[in-house]
Amino acid sequence: MPQDAFHIRRLTKELHAFLVGGKINRISQVNKDELTFIIYTGKTTVKLVISASASGARVCLAQTEKEPAPVAPNFCMLLRKHLQGAEILDVRQHGFERIIEISLHCTTDFSQSIRVLRCELMGKYSNVLLTENDVILGALKTGALEDNTRRVLLAGAKYVYPDPQDKISPFDGAGMRSRYENFLKNRKNTEAEDVANFLFNNVSGLALSTTRHIAERVKTQDKPLWEFVGAFCLDEPNSPCVTYDKKGIPVDFFAFPVPNGVEMPSLCRAEDEYFFRRESKKGFDDQKRKLENSVRALKKKQAKKLQTTLERLQESEKADEYRIKGELLTANLYRIEKGATCVELENWYSPDGGTVKIALDETLSPSKNAQRYFKAYNKQKRTKEVLTPMLEQERAEIEYTDSVLSAIFTAETKEDIQELSMELIEMGLLRAPKLRAGVKRKDEPVPFREFTHGGMKIYAGRNNLQNDRLLRSASPEDLWLHTQKYHSSHVIIATDGKRVSDETLEVAAQICAYYSDGRDGDKIPVDYCKRKYVKKPNKSKAGFVVYTDYKTVLVTPKLP
Repeated sequence: MPQDAFHIRRLTKELHAFLVGGKINRISQVNKDELTFIIYTGKTTVKLVISASASGARVCLAQTEKEPAPVAPNFCMLLRKHLQGAEILDVRQHGFERIIEISLHCTTDFSQSIRVLRCELMGKYSNVLLTENDVILGALKTGALEDNTRRVLLAGAKYVYPDPQDKISPFDGAGMRSRYENFLKNRKNTEAEDVANFLFNNVSGLALSTTRHIAERVKTQDKPLWEFVGAFCLDEPNSPCVTYDKKGIPVDFFAFPVPNGVEMPSLCRAEDEYFFRRESKKGFDDQKRKLENSVRALKKKQAKKLQTTLERLQESEKADEYRIKGELLTANLYRIEKGATCVELENWYSPDGGTVKIALDETLSPSKNAQRYFKAYNKQKRTKEVLTPMLEQERAEIEYTDSVLSAIFTAETKEDIQELSMELIEMGLLRAPKLRAGVKRKDEPVPFREFTHGGMKIYAGRNNLQNDRLLRSASPEDLWLHTQKYHSSHVIIATDGKRVSDETLEVAAQICAYYSDGRDGDKIPVDYCKRKYVKKPNKSKAGFVVYTDYKTVLVTPKLP
C-alpha cells in the first residue's frame, strides 16, 4: 500500500480543492483509531475520514459513513467543542513528509482562533492532534513523559514534528548522486529492482511500489536518476487506479497507471475503494470468526455433557446385574454366614448356568446385603429413566448447534451475519449490542436470499430463524426444498399456482445444496415437496421440521 509522501502530496491537492471553504457540520468517532467529519462545502455535503490505524492510516473522502461508537470518546468530544462549525482554510502537506495539516478558522460568540488538525500517517506511529499556536489541545493517541522524552503528546505541551528519517530528500540531487555513485561501485549490472531498492533505502517519502515505478520510468528518460526523482515527485500527473485479485478484492491503489489497474476518477476515490472494501472484508471475516468461536465453544460443552450422560447410562445398564444379585442373595440367606466378605452362588438366570461371586459388606447381615443390591438396582433404574430422554434432548441440541455452524459456514454477506447474530443472542451466546443514546433499536427483518428463474421467485433462508419465517410465509402449493442428510437453508419456490419446470427445480436444488454442509461436494441429494407436507412439531428448535410425500434430486452445488 503506497501511503507515502508522493501519494499524500497528490491526495492533499485533491482535498484542498474539495474542502477549502467548507464548514464542519458533524464529528463522530467510529472506533479508537478512526474519525468521520461531515463537511458542507457550499454545494454538497462530503464525508472526510481520518484514520490513525497502523494498517489503514489515511485522510480521504468516503462514499459511506460508518456507524459511530455508542459513546463518543474524549478526543471526539474535544473536537466537537473546538471544531464544530469551523471553516476549512487550507489543506496542505508538511514538507515532503507523511503529515497532512488542516487549518481551520474557529469562531464562538466571544472569540476567533486558527487551529490546525495535524494528521500523521506513519504506520503504527500514526496519530491525529489538534493544535493552536503550536500548542497541543488534544491527541487521539497520547504519549506519557516516561514513554517518549522527545515528543510529549499531552494537552498543553508544545507540538514537535516527528524526527526525520535518516534519508535524503528526493529534491537533493547532489546528495542522491553521491549515494548512487557509491552504490554503483563494484557493480557490473544494475537491474530495475536494484535501483528501486536503492531509492527505497536512501530517499525519504517513497514506498517500494513507488520506487519500482520510478525505476521503470527512468529507463525511458534522458535525465539521470538523481534529476528524474525530484521532477517525478513534483510534476508526475495524477492517474489514480486500483488493482484487484481474482475474487474482486482490492489489492492496492496507486497515483500512477499500473498493469491491470482499474482507473479511478480521483485518488480519494481510489483510496476509499481500497480501504472500504478491504476493511469490510476484514470486519466480515472477524465477525464470522467470532460467531464461529462462540458456537464451537458451546458445542464443546455440549459434547462433554453428552459424554457424561452416555457414561452414566452405561453404568445404569448394570441395573439388572444388581437385581439378580439381590434375588440370589434373598434365595440363599440360610447359606450365607454373617460377616462374610463374599459368597459364590449358583446363577439360575444365566443360560449357561455356572456360579457368580457376589461381594458383601461384612458389617451388614445377609438380608441387609440383599436389600443393598435391590436399592442399587432401583437407583440405576430411575437413572436410566431420567437419562434416556435427556440423551435425546442433548443430541438434538448438538444437531441444532451443527445447523448454526453450517449457517455460519455458508454466510457471505453482512445481512447473513446480522441474522446469525440475532440467533446467537436468542441462544444466549452473544450480548445484544449497545445503542447510542437516543437511537431506537431497529427490528426490521433482514430479507430472504432471493433469486429468479423461469419467471418464478426462489427464496432461501439465511439461518434457522429465517428458515422458520420463510416456512410461515410460503403458500401450501409452493415447493419446499432441503438437502438430505446435510444441514442447509430451507428453499421455497413461489409457484403462484403454476407448474414448476424441471430447469427451475434444478436451479432451486442447486441453491439449496450451495447453502449447505455439502457445498464442496458433488451430486448432493436434495428433497423437495409441497409446502403443505412440511410440518413443524410443537416446541421444536428453530429450523427443525418433518416432511412427507417428497422426491429427491441429485445436483451439484452452485448459484445461478
